[in-house]
Amino acid sequence: MKTLTRLTLAVIFTLVLISFGVFPASGKVKAKVLTSGFIYEKASFPTCHASTIVEIKEGLLAAWFGGTHENHPDVCIYASACTNGKWSAPQQVADGIQNDTLRYPCWNPVLFKKDNGDIVLYYKVGKDPRTWWGMYKISKDQGKSWSAANVIPGKLLGPIKNKPAKLQNGTILYPTSVETKQSWTIYLETSDQELNHWGKTEIDNNGLNAIQPAILFYEGGKIQLLCRSKEKKIVETWSADQGKTWSPLQQTNLPNNNSGLDAVTLKNGIQLLICNPIEKGRNKLEVLSSPDGKAWNNLIVLEDQPEGEFSYPAIIQTKDGTVHIVYTWNRVKIKYVHLKIK
Repeated sequence: MKTLTRLTLAVIFTLVLISFGVFPASGKVKAKVLTSGFIYEKASFPTCHASTIVEIKEGLLAAWFGGTHENHPDVCIYASACTNGKWSAPQQVADGIQNDTLRYPCWNPVLFKKDNGDIVLYYKVGKDPRTWWGMYKISKDQGKSWSAANVIPGKLLGPIKNKPAKLQNGTILYPTSVETKQSWTIYLETSDQELNHWGKTEIDNNGLNAIQPAILFYEGGKIQLLCRSKEKKIVETWSADQGKTWSPLQQTNLPNNNSGLDAVTLKNGIQLLICNPIEKGRNKLEVLSSPDGKAWNNLIVLEDQPEGEFSYPAIIQTKDGTVHIVYTWNRVKIKYVHLKIK
């Protein structure tokens, strides 16, 4: 009876933690939900997907693609700013119109802030991921207005889903991938802060099918990429020389449902990974933490439903140390979650 009582109390305690959104990870790492809700309740487009988020001077800026359905020609890029805790109404900021008679869908926006404060909106345009091309726009007023659309030179694509990162020498590192009917392949692109002098770094994919890398940083200049794959596992590669060379792609022990993930290195060195930790479906979404990128522990479960789609997350840490997450919620809304990590 005493054993049963202790077990019952343990279960109750765990449920209390869940109800408050607090989960222990490794050591002293915990997460507390500060805010959770939708960026918008109603919009001019019926479906949405592939959100991204960046910190701006007055708060946050998020973007995603929306339209009749994924790959429909009317799919455009929409954005919303969060000021004083309130999100603005979605505004269209990019489209795939080529001329009066030809229009392509837009895909996978990615927001990034340059050292000078300019916000770059990267996105893709094309009939499908096998034929799309990379585009970008620049905002000098924190997302209120945008430049004309620019094509990324050299048939390069820019970041495919997840945010770029700045290397120690100031170079922008883009997590990139290519999809063909035969295979999926990750690689990296680079540019300077002016978005000139683009380059490409190949990675040995080791026979694995992977796309949409996310970038993590470690002491000693090491960098890790974690990727979506067809292998039912998240796959990884490491660099010890600031991204010049990379180890062959390898499977981790983390499950993957062939859906997008994202990751961020916190200021204290803790690594966060947000993903669907299942091999099938997109009905569970959680954040994992790790001190070294090898041993991962549950931090907080954001969604866990019998069915539904909670996918394509994006995660950042802002200057106040808190963590911000956006993700697709059943293809009809973009959900926003604000976490305190302690």
